[in-house]
Amino acid sequence: MVERVLKVLRFPPRDPAQAHRGVTPLELLFDLAAVVAIGAAAHGLAGFIVEGRPMAGLAAFVPSFFMVWWSWMNFTWFASAYDDGSNAFRGLSMTVMFGALMMAAGVGAAFAGKPIWMALLGFVVMRLGMALLWLGAWRGDPQRRPTAQRYALGIIAMQLYWIALVALVPPHAALYLPLFALGAAGELAVPAMAERRAATPWHRQHIIARYGRLNLIVLGQAFLAVVSAFELEPGSIFPRAEGVGLALIFAVIAFSMWSVYFTKEPHLVSGALRHSLLWGYGHVVVFATGAAAGAGMQAVLQSQGNGINGAHWSVAAPVALYCATLWWIRDRYALTGHRRWSLLVAAALVVTMEAIPGMELFSTAFILAAAALVRRVPAGSGVQAQA
Repeated sequence: MVERVLKVLRFPPRDPAQAHRGVTPLELLFDLAAVVAIGAAAHGLAGFIVEGRPMAGLAAFVPSFFMVWWSWMNFTWFASAYDDGSNAFRGLSMTVMFGALMMAAGVGAAFAGKPIWMALLGFVVMRLGMALLWLGAWRGDPQRRPTAQRYALGIIAMQLYWIALVALVPPHAALYLPLFALGAAGELAVPAMAERRAATPWHRQHIIARYGRLNLIVLGQAFLAVVSAFELEPGSIFPRAEGVGLALIFAVIAFSMWSVYFTKEPHLVSGALRHSLLWGYGHVVVFATGAAAGAGMQAVLQSQGNGINGAHWSVAAPVALYCATLWWIRDRYALTGHRRWSLLVAAALVVTMEAIPGMELFSTAFILAAAALVRRVPAGSGVQAQA
């Protein structure tokens, strides 16, 4: 039986220079599984903000989002290099997806301060599927067998760490977050060590397209807030003027976040391992802040008339961090001239203007829209040559 399974698990490398490489329906299905888990995490964060406990919400949101993003990222880069369209690849991919759905079901426990056994079980299923995928790469790509072996062993070792953490340390313990951060650092170290000598044949344009689609998914949380702002009160024919105003502000913020991300300049200007890791890992902040901004919008809506102060910061803070991170991982490499600094300046202005009473969300929308316009001015862009 084992020998028969091993014969099926053989994934040869794909051509990293393949023309017109597109996103497959299977990958889109994987994104759909990820959006369920992301939505669950964003919903939990919004609830904590409304309760006036944003830091407690972030303490649950960040680990939950990291696990979802990490599994998505691992699968995305593997598929870019080894997706051969075989039944074996599809079966293991769906196994990983099923684990993502299990994880989504367990996210609520993290926000309730309970042991996250369901989320852990989902993560175990996802990581087991990834280990088997790397076993197939080990058999199908003799040139990069050491790389595949390091990936598989690293995944298994970190999985043992996570099981021990959840089993021995309750989520409310003081050591839980530091130990989680240690585990996250260990996970991030696996690709860095595995790809050091022989990089996998990932496809640059394919990776950029995959990241763009996940960003669309997280920005969908803001669209949900726009729809919620338009919802009618019982017995009403038209939405309240205040709701319409918030819907317009939320829409401007969402459209501007889309605009500053999807630009003509290259997203990944270098294929070097150091830069690829910075760009690939840095996106966890981009994605998380995109989802957090949508959660903050929901919190603003729920806090209207409830006497909750400072809810606007739950939108402004992630928006500022979103812009600053995009500058750090992309614009400082891709641009020269005044446009190079537009997102960094926008991040600073959003934080500054939010401190002025009465401006708040309007100033965030205005500054972000202005940054999006400045960012798209073609004159003097000075795009640097690829490294």
